Amino acid sequence: MGTVGDAANKDTNGSLAEKKPTVVFVLGGPGSGKGTQCANIVQHFGFTHLSAGDLLRAEQKSGSENGTMIQNMIKEGKIVPSEVTIKLLQKAMEESGNDKFLIDGFPRNEENRAAFETVTQIEPAFVLFFDCSEEEMERRLLSRNEGREDDNIETIRKRFKVFLESSLPVIQHYESRGKVRKIDAGRPIEEVFESVKAIFTPKNEKAE
Repeated sequence: MGTVGDAANKDTNGSLAEKKPTVVFVLGGPGSGKGTQCANIVQHFGFTHLSAGDLLRAEQKSGSENGTMIQNMIKEGKIVPSEVTIKLLQKAMEESGNDKFLIDGFPRNEENRAAFETVTQIEPAFVLFFDCSEEEMERRLLSRNEGREDDNIETIRKRFKVFLESSLPVIQHYESRGKVRKIDAGRPIEEVFESVKAIFTPKNEKAE
């Protein structure tokens, strides 16, 4: 972990921040439809979709030293350090060759948010917040139950609680800076995407 590593980190941070990528944080409770809408945004607007959870899972499967450490932390119910997740996000951003990113399910809390800006020197363009009632999210999760063992009612309610307690401060922080684009996610997929499109379409194209 010596100074050589630190110097290398500075290099990658510099190059990524210098490219001035467009980063959009995508937040919403479990079942708010984030994944579906992210897929639509990728298709229509050429963004690269990065899910913090997927990157952590892929790293665990890779069998790397980092992966084993992540696995053990998750097993013990601990939260993976922000730096670890951020490094995975950075690496994925650099390897994608793109300059427009949807970062999904991150930052999960205020500490994540501060660390992301410090480590990457990148501030998000805005936060896309899928606002959906707890009843509706519950209904969706229970009806989709794709064999995910975490889709039972107790676990779902726990996940809502964690989302509210940890993510709301992040949303409030960006709200105070005028950077939150809130979407009513309780509507049908097509309607929600119309609202999403309006946010991502450059102003000059809207007049056409």
